[in-house]
Amino acid sequence: MNNQDHCFDESFERMVAENHVQLRSFVRMLGVDPDWVDDLAQEAFLVALRERNSFDQEQDVGKWLRGIARNLVRNEVRKDARRRRILHEGLADLLLQDSDSNDDHPEWQRIRLTHLRDCVEGLPPKSREIVTGRYSHGWTATDLADHLEMTAAAVRQALMRIRQQLKDCIENRLGDTA
Repeated sequence: MNNQDHCFDESFERMVAENHVQLRSFVRMLGVDPDWVDDLAQEAFLVALRERNSFDQEQDVGKWLRGIARNLVRNEVRKDARRRRILHEGLADLLLQDSDSNDDHPEWQRIRLTHLRDCVEGLPPKSREIVTGRYSHGWTATDLADHLEMTAAAVRQALMRIRQQLKDCIENRLGDTA
């Protein structure tokens, strides 16, 4: 290690030590799950280390780190949105795979999805909130339990009942249209 690398390492260590607490607080303030705050803060420091040559020494290093962290959280939100879309499709697949019909024609699937939407709209408000929280927002049973003042086990039981209600509702509607 040459003298320049040694000086850089010390300055980077100092930057981490001086900004770690504030960066963690900022990441937490963005709504990141407490279990992931340290990982995201560490990833922000790794990006800062990789991109150190693009940083203008005249600028506020805390602001630069917060910008990196903000972009990392945005990326996580985008990834989560993609994942939620897949979970929602997974619900539709689960509800529809037991359907009596073997018709995989796209129009028939569109009709089933329309029925699914209508059936979800017809649920009681609390059931609709549970389904929306789970499949649109990607909340876990624990998240929903905290939000709805229920136990996680009660949320899981409710989800099982709601999925069965949705399946029955879709089958009834398909029977009416056949």
